[in-house]
Amino acid sequence: METQQAINYKRIAEAIAFYRERFREQPSLEEAAEHVHLSPFHFQRMFREWAGVTPKQFLQYLSLEYAKGLLKRSATLFDTAHETGLSGTGRLHDLFIRMEGMTPGEYKNGGEQLEINYSFAESPFGPVIVASTHKGICHMAFADRGREAAFRELLERFPNAHYTQLLDTVQQNALFIFTQDWSRLHEIKLHLKGTPFQLKVWETLLRIPAGGVSTYAGIAEKIDHPSASRAVGTAVGCNPVAFLIPCHRVIKASGELGGYHWGDVRKAAMIGWEASKIHQR
Repeated sequence: METQQAINYKRIAEAIAFYRERFREQPSLEEAAEHVHLSPFHFQRMFREWAGVTPKQFLQYLSLEYAKGLLKRSATLFDTAHETGLSGTGRLHDLFIRMEGMTPGEYKNGGEQLEINYSFAESPFGPVIVASTHKGICHMAFADRGREAAFRELLERFPNAHYTQLLDTVQQNALFIFTQDWSRLHEIKLHLKGTPFQLKVWETLLRIPAGGVSTYAGIAEKIDHPSASRAVGTAVGCNPVAFLIPCHRVIKASGELGGYHWGDVRKAAMIGWEASKIHQR
C-alpha cells in the first residue's frame, strides 16, 4: 500500500507535468488543482511544500524560460508575449521585471542599454572584481584566475552592456566592508536579477549578522519553506555578489562548513575573520 507521502509526491509530479504541458494556456490555480483532484487551498499548500515555490511562481518560471528562448531566437516582444500565453507585452514586461530584474528588451539585447562600471580591488581574501550600474552593485567575484578571466565572467552575464573600467562611489561604498567599516552597510545598494525565490534567500542571507552563521535548513525555515533546504542551497550557490551577500555564513546542520563557490578555505577564513573582528569590539 502506498504511503500518503508517496501519493502526495505523485500528485505534485503530475501537477508539474500539467504545468509544463499547458503553461502556454496560463491555467488557473483552480484548473491545476482540479487536475490532481485537490481543492485549490490544499493544492497550493502541498505544491509549495514539495516544490519550494507556489504554483503561480512555478508557472511564471516556465513562462519566463520559454519567453527567454523566443527572444534569443529574435522573436518580437509582441510575438513572444502571444506565444507564451500572456495577454500582451505589458504582462511580458512585468514578468521580466519581477523575475529577471530587467525589461524583456534589455534581456533580448543582452544588457545593450546597460551602463556598467567595473574595477578591481584587493580584499583580505584575495583580489576581487566589482561592477555596478546606476542602481547598485550588480556583480562581485574573486578574481583568482586573473583580471581577464574575471572580466570575461562578467561579460557572460551582460554580454552587450557598455563597460567602463571606473571605480565609482557605488563600488567604493561596497568595498568599505573589507575595511571592517560595517557601520556604512546601509550605503551599499544592490542591483540584482534572480527568481523571487532566489531574491528571498539572498535577502535572508543579508540578515545574518557578521560573525554569525546559519544553516540551509534555518534559511528554509525563515523564508517559510521548511522542506526546501536543497533549493535554498542552489539559490545560495547562485549568489552573484561575493561577500556582500554573505553566503559564506551558511553551513551544514552538522556543523561542517559545506561547499563554497569561491573555495572552502576562503569560506573558513571569512567566518574566522568576521568573528575575530566582532570579538575585538
